[in-house]
Amino acid sequence: MGLVAPSFAPGVTLCGDGVEFSVYSHAADRVDLCLFNRDGGTEVARMPMGRDESGFHRVFVEGASAGTRYGYRATGVYSPDDGLWFDPAKLLVDPYAKELDRPFLHDPRLAVFGAETADLVPKAIVTRDIPVAGRRPIFRPGGFIYEIAVRAFTQLHPDVPEALRGTVGALSHPVVLRHLKRIGVDAVELMPITARIDERHLPPLGLSNAWGYNPVALMALDPRIVPGGMAELAATVAALRREGIGVILDLVFNHSGESDRLGATLSMRGLDNAAYYRHVDGHPGKLVDDTGCGNTLACDHPMVRRLILDSLRHFVRQAGVDGFRFDLATILGRGPSGFDANAALFTEMRADPLLADRVMIAEPWDPGPGGYQLGNFPPSFLEWNDRYRDGMRRFWRGDGHALGGFATALAGSSDIFSRRHEEETRSVNFIAAHDGFTLMDLVSHTRKHNEANGEDGRDGHDDNHSWNNGVEGATTDDAVLAARRQDVEALLASLFLSRGTIMLTAGDEGGRSQDGNNNAYCQDNALTWLHWDRMDEDLIAHTATLAALRRRFPALRETRFLTGEGDVEWLTFAGAPMSVGDWEAPEAGTLLAVLRTYDALQARTLSLAIAVNRTHAAQAYRLPEAEGRRWTSLLAANRPPSGLFPARTVEVFVETV
Repeated sequence: MGLVAPSFAPGVTLCGDGVEFSVYSHAADRVDLCLFNRDGGTEVARMPMGRDESGFHRVFVEGASAGTRYGYRATGVYSPDDGLWFDPAKLLVDPYAKELDRPFLHDPRLAVFGAETADLVPKAIVTRDIPVAGRRPIFRPGGFIYEIAVRAFTQLHPDVPEALRGTVGALSHPVVLRHLKRIGVDAVELMPITARIDERHLPPLGLSNAWGYNPVALMALDPRIVPGGMAELAATVAALRREGIGVILDLVFNHSGESDRLGATLSMRGLDNAAYYRHVDGHPGKLVDDTGCGNTLACDHPMVRRLILDSLRHFVRQAGVDGFRFDLATILGRGPSGFDANAALFTEMRADPLLADRVMIAEPWDPGPGGYQLGNFPPSFLEWNDRYRDGMRRFWRGDGHALGGFATALAGSSDIFSRRHEEETRSVNFIAAHDGFTLMDLVSHTRKHNEANGEDGRDGHDDNHSWNNGVEGATTDDAVLAARRQDVEALLASLFLSRGTIMLTAGDEGGRSQDGNNNAYCQDNALTWLHWDRMDEDLIAHTATLAALRRRFPALRETRFLTGEGDVEWLTFAGAPMSVGDWEAPEAGTLLAVLRTYDALQARTLSLAIAVNRTHAAQAYRLPEAEGRRWTSLLAANRPPSGLFPARTVEVFVETV
């Protein structure tokens, strides 16, 4: 499918004495530009736009300037059964809008034909681009990514000024930077900060979207989270970079908040529904729902591809971000025949001079047919690894036949990422993320508790590979609480000692809880806000120690697979090489991994031993012995290299002479 390239940029272009406005709609009979006064409350001008052969409508407005508020109205046939949703009563947001004057708020009128919506819909603001100086990414694969829900992260922080709490700008506050530096963060991954709208069922329940995965304008920042717009984001990125911390944006290019047939008409649907969204072949009125959100962006359409690429370039050029994480990323490679790792959009990303060196992270699945594509993305993509997540959980829960999978995950998941004979892992290792149980809830609940979401417990995953240490949920039993904390320590150690990129969700280093809610997307309240006064200081210190070890010993942040050819020895607790029988024993739960690595502290190459005991009893163990060799424990003071190794524990020993 081809698209004639216009001689001007889509969106708005400042041209000396005015502004050129251009918007794509191949199907509309007419598109009008609507201009508004400075507060966006009154329409002051409406002018028809000329159309060219490429499907772009444009008009030059003399005297318009940065700060001008605007929107569009599209006229044509209204026939939803034919995929046509033209309604001139609907004010439409420019898909290329870079700033909005207010947030999106859901209202039933947005979905009613003929109902005027100018008083409801945000107005786009003409902006003047201010590119930052060329900045190469500072994050590298193998580093530590810290996933942040921006509003929840600082909303309750007592040392962040109240006016700054819950915003992107708060991330550059000294107290926040100190915490990030303390725990060794290499990059923050910001959950969606672009303009979004609540799902229509939430307002009647008194709930609102807390995560941001329901976008409308793909470039515009949400005014509730980034009130200072692109300048605030750019300044925050710069402040983080000065501390050696990169920024990765979590973006949603798989669906939009216009939702299904009963959803709102806000932007792309009203401009050219057939072009922007996928439809069932032969049934133009039936939206394809490969996302579970009601609609699916047509990422194989040239205009959608261009919009996505221009959005990525915008955030690199204007904010200097290190890269991107793509929600339900299989959609980006979908075409009429399903997922294609060689899809045009992927090829264009890799070839683009501004994007080629950026970190690209795929969530490698969607709910559609053939949607699970872990390990199948192009070689330049890192991928969220849910098999790592589930394998680690099953191992520490005590499932049988889990030791081999644990070791494979620890070594970089070569079973997934070496299918094309690659020598390095592309795995993003995580045990808990925003979607699902928190790390502490994982060891405190055997089932989800999502009643507060208003869906009678139907939402969220049912199979979480979780355990509760004897009591479901909240308890005052000191023994149970101690067991849970010990399990979280072991899970954190397993994560930080794994090869590949690692990811931890903000607050999990301090034992945060969501009371067992494993789908808290609609809880923009104290359930998901981080309670800094409840954070477990000892767990935070444990995380900081693990991060320091990962930086001290390059073998721990290496991305090359462990092969056993001079880089690692897999040993039993008796110090003997692991046999097939040892690996396959149903209840096997102990392991010694001895790695060769450089030690930045001792400035030499040496051995590093990782000891793992997932059983509920202390086990006899002995580290390898050699003349002149001594072992020093790094996670617990003065733990001897032989004797009884504690239950439910991970330890790291370094060789000294």
